[in-house]
Amino acid sequence: MFRLQRDALQHQPDLLFVEFAVNDGGAAPERIHQSMEGIVRQTWASNPKTDICFVYTLTQAMLPDLKSGKMPRAASAMEDLADHYAIPSIHFGVEVAQLESAGKLIFKAPKPKDIDSEPMVFSTDGVHPHVETGHRLYTEVIARSWPKFTAAGDAPQPHALIAPLRKDNWEHAKMVAIKPEMLTGNWTKLPGDHALAKRFRRNMPELYQADAPGATLAFTFEGTHAALFDVLGPDGGQVRVQIDGDEVSRNRIDGYCTYHRMATLTIGSKLAPGRHSIKIQLTPQQLDKREILFERNRADFDAKPDKYKDHTWYTSSLMLIGDLEQ
Repeated sequence: MFRLQRDALQHQPDLLFVEFAVNDGGAAPERIHQSMEGIVRQTWASNPKTDICFVYTLTQAMLPDLKSGKMPRAASAMEDLADHYAIPSIHFGVEVAQLESAGKLIFKAPKPKDIDSEPMVFSTDGVHPHVETGHRLYTEVIARSWPKFTAAGDAPQPHALIAPLRKDNWEHAKMVAIKPEMLTGNWTKLPGDHALAKRFRRNMPELYQADAPGATLAFTFEGTHAALFDVLGPDGGQVRVQIDGDEVSRNRIDGYCTYHRMATLTIGSKLAPGRHSIKIQLTPQQLDKREILFERNRADFDAKPDKYKDHTWYTSSLMLIGDLEQ
């Protein structure tokens, strides 16, 4: 939601596919409503002519619901928005479940040498479909659905922003650039040729690194939600997050972190409307990173300890519902 303008809307799409049914699988329906409605309303506020289609993928854990004729919870919540705004949707998982029930598809198994063998193997991990099988099924579902879309529609026309389903939707969520005056202590703005800067440039055009304990990012805003778009990784340290005087510590490495990946450092997600002061500081705490890693990833720590020796923090942008205090 916060990345929508940067990642999608600035490119002025004619058609926007939205898919979060898997990643939102454990989310509360009301949070799904807030964020998905924010996507819809921000898209049509930017360009009423942009068409939207919700699509729903699946994991192995969702198969029992689909096989019994039920919609998994996240997709069901999204359908509330699809109904409210008359947005078409496609559930990719229906055919997958039918093929699995018929013995024509194995959802999770090692990838065979002959990917065209029968029954087809959908995925290796129970989540991510193989391009040759799962992605092909998804593409065929879209192709079969397309004539129904064109038959149901009249001449293209702008989409009206009707009354929202939820008044507390995230229509006004946005990315806000970090300003130099927000930073104190030892910081480096990573140069364009830095490996991480190059890797994440599309989503993080600016990336700052806290070079030593005490490096601090501080700002004040008027609103209801604040977070940082940042990076987790093997060299991640611990940060101390303060909001309106309350304090909590967060590690910027987790069990997956044999590599760097984009992440969100949530600061306050249900703040009372009003003015809030935020301070995030890199601490001197030396983390037991081997213990933090999942057991299956500890061999990487043992083989490459130098990769984990630093304790730093990389951050890119503020994620706000509200406005910075000038």
